[in-house]
Amino acid sequence: MNVHQTYQSLERELSNEDPWRLDDNPFERERHTQLLRLSLSNSAVSNGLEIGCAAGAFTEKLAPHCKRLTVIDVMPRAIGRAVQRTKRWSHISWAATDILQFSAAELFDLIVVAEVLYYLEDMTQMRTAVGNMVKMLAPGGHLVFGSARDATCKRWGHVAGAETVITILTEALIEVERVQCQGQSADEDCLLVRFRNPEPSLIPPNGRG
Repeated sequence: MNVHQTYQSLERELSNEDPWRLDDNPFERERHTQLLRLSLSNSAVSNGLEIGCAAGAFTEKLAPHCKRLTVIDVMPRAIGRAVQRTKRWSHISWAATDILQFSAAELFDLIVVAEVLYYLEDMTQMRTAVGNMVKMLAPGGHLVFGSARDATCKRWGHVAGAETVITILTEALIEVERVQCQGQSADEDCLLVRFRNPEPSLIPPNGRG
């Protein structure tokens, strides 16, 4: 699936009242419950980043637990819907961009990216996206990743899914916890993983204290 086709598909979905059935589907509700639990496992969030907000269903759950929250999505229409859903909070910043282009001056102690990376065109873009996220994650910070599995994503026409991205993430981060969410249909099968960014060693390179 190329970029133009992806945009068209996302625009069609966003025209629905409940895109991707994130509110009324028991599988999606359980996925969000587990995603939130993993996101808050390291206590309160000082500076969080959500990559890909869809229509704001998860943003609405995460926002109350963050002192500051930055939300990005490649679709301006998604940002608009999420803003309306979360307008009672003033500590959220928004940007219509993608993870390949986004950068921030400050590091984040939590990054959440779920059901997003398989939209990238190829493995080069996936590695670039992961590298960009790792660069913005504070030492000791946590990244929570979620995705449909490789086989499901390839059936949908994407290059790769959960298992592939998890392998790339473990090159730089430490896996802390993994959860499988499974629903009634073959498409409802995803992995959620919490990673920790290792803190720099306090021991000098020469090994002396």
